[in-house]
Amino acid sequence: MRVEKFLWRKLGGQISMSAIVVAGGVSKRFGQDKGSVKLDKKPLVLHVLDKVISVVNEVVVVVNSEDQKRKYAELTGRRIRFVVDGADVQTPLAGALAGFKNVHHKYALLLACDTPFLSSEILNFLLEVCVNKTAAIPRWPNGHIEPLQAAYHAKLSAKAAKTALAVGQMDMNSMIANMRNIRYISSAVLRQFDSELATFFNVNTPHDLKKAEIMIKHHVY
Repeated sequence: MRVEKFLWRKLGGQISMSAIVVAGGVSKRFGQDKGSVKLDKKPLVLHVLDKVISVVNEVVVVVNSEDQKRKYAELTGRRIRFVVDGADVQTPLAGALAGFKNVHHKYALLLACDTPFLSSEILNFLLEVCVNKTAAIPRWPNGHIEPLQAAYHAKLSAKAAKTALAVGQMDMNSMIANMRNIRYISSAVLRQFDSELATFFNVNTPHDLKKAEIMIKHHVY
């Protein structure tokens, strides 16, 4: 895929976009709310917001309670819209659905709150290639996909998420299985923007947090 042909939005074909940051999940491996954990003296969720806020017109952070909403509002200190997912079961898919239902624009990035090295260039690119598609999702050579760092048609994705949840399917892949007209983006293409693909680095455990601190210290991202 040639990157240059998809830079129409930068050249004047402006379209309004949203971003959804899913922050309401329970982190069993980390042992606490990951989004508020500090990396380089800044909460993880702020690392994400700092990268995405200049890319889109609207940011929605999905949380799991009013208490978490208040805590994140204090952490962010900026004009971010918060949505409480209100789901009986806390899964990324339930958070995604809450976000898709509450964004104001046609297309939206869907992001986790624990990816501190997001590439704004990749986020822009995913939004651009999502236009006229149901989704634009990164895919690795082994077939593994990155549904929580992807761009989606919000309305169609909400419908697919509802269908999956209605039959007890709780994972993101179940939503994607209900969707058509998806553009999968090879990780090789994305290396043109981020050679190490640090954009996909997740802080899932305390060990990952230590690794992220080393990456920052040595500028390996």
